Amino acid sequence: MIDLSFYAKTLNKKPIAVFGLGLSGVATVKALLKADISVTAWDDNEENRDKVQKLGANVQDLTKIDFSSYAALILAPGVPYTFEPHPVVLNAQKFGLEIIGDIEVLYRNGLSYKTVGITGTNGKSTTTALMTHVLNASGMKAVMGGNIGKAVFDLDLENIDVLVLEISSYQMDLCPTFRPDISILLNITPDHLDRHGSMKSYVEAKARILDGEGTAIIGIDDDFSAKLFDNLFCSEGRKVLPVSVKHAIPEGYYVDNGHLVHNHLGTDTKIADLTCYETLKGMHNYQNMICVYLASKELGIKNESILQAFKTYPGLPHRQYLITKHHHVTYINDSKATNAEAAAKALSSYDNIFWIIGGRAKEGGLSGLEIFKDRIQKTYVIGECAQEFGLWLHYHGFGFEINQTLDVATRRAHEDAQKFGDEAVVLLSPATASWDQFKSFEYRGNAFSSQVLELIKEAT
Repeated sequence: MIDLSFYAKTLNKKPIAVFGLGLSGVATVKALLKADISVTAWDDNEENRDKVQKLGANVQDLTKIDFSSYAALILAPGVPYTFEPHPVVLNAQKFGLEIIGDIEVLYRNGLSYKTVGITGTNGKSTTTALMTHVLNASGMKAVMGGNIGKAVFDLDLENIDVLVLEISSYQMDLCPTFRPDISILLNITPDHLDRHGSMKSYVEAKARILDGEGTAIIGIDDDFSAKLFDNLFCSEGRKVLPVSVKHAIPEGYYVDNGHLVHNHLGTDTKIADLTCYETLKGMHNYQNMICVYLASKELGIKNESILQAFKTYPGLPHRQYLITKHHHVTYINDSKATNAEAAAKALSSYDNIFWIIGGRAKEGGLSGLEIFKDRIQKTYVIGECAQEFGLWLHYHGFGFEINQTLDVATRRAHEDAQKFGDEAVVLLSPATASWDQFKSFEYRGNAFSSQVLELIKEAT
């Protein structure tokens, strides 16, 4: 566990309040108590309150407490803060109490290592995992945390070289002074507006990661990110590197016919072929790779080490995860694709797809996915949306069958793909929530992976 004794000295023996006792909240309470910091904690869930009370924290309703003697409120990122704030936030603000998150506390405790911070509407988790993989494969010691994996106070940060943080807009809101040494902004599209209140507030939260000094790597293929790049490029303090997968850009890095190209002083230099990495298919992954490549270069990693590490990246479970290849058929678990926009990324990455979809439909259904019809050989529909999706597929001229359950759909897709006379992909990319038949998308993805491996075992 991280030693917060330095942070404790800055508090002048004042207590800390912690609200929101999920994984990160409990880890924060443990670290504070270990440093002999007095902690008062609260959560709307009684079971969570009991956990920290047994650890030694005071338990009081922080929406009603007198905060005048407290040093700070450490807020869980899931608690509404800036727009329609939770009553605990309003109470803290009434007393002028500073509101921060666990990443900010870690920073104030002192960092002896470099930090890479990654944000964006899409692609954060893959980029964070790939960044960590490349650094470790290249001989540096790196760990990842934040909005992925373990809470920061559960990480082992002894003798590391780099801390790689996936940072959500909620977490960035709670970091008034922390800024990474290397900041990566992948993209910004409308999201979480119920929490931020407006697109303007959402963009402002994301943009905070670009403040300060160091290096900023920015994907400029959406209007919001492009504007932030323009503003930052004209300012002083940060080295700014633009990235595009849509078009050539001057003094930046872009994709041309699947190749990473660097433009400098009007001269284009091809750096690498991005199409040859099995676990990083698709334009969205090209953007992830370029950002990781640039951040790794900033940390002193050589080209050949970075590109070799791309080859050995296993992928994130349930995100276009390569399960196996049998004969001429590749099996991909993309269970995390719980809406049409996410499924589109997988559909754009492969050809000759035998596509398994369905579950509990979200607003918009499969709208927009008709453009991928020529990539799809056949579709297999499961779950409570089967009739609705069947009508959509029929209307748009897809070949399909309704199977209701995942095990039936997986077997049928496997049999058809194995009979297909060319390279093929069996793809679970459901474009739906999982809750009609599974506890989570992870359970759904694990079931699919197990079924695929069992079918292949039967055939050998």
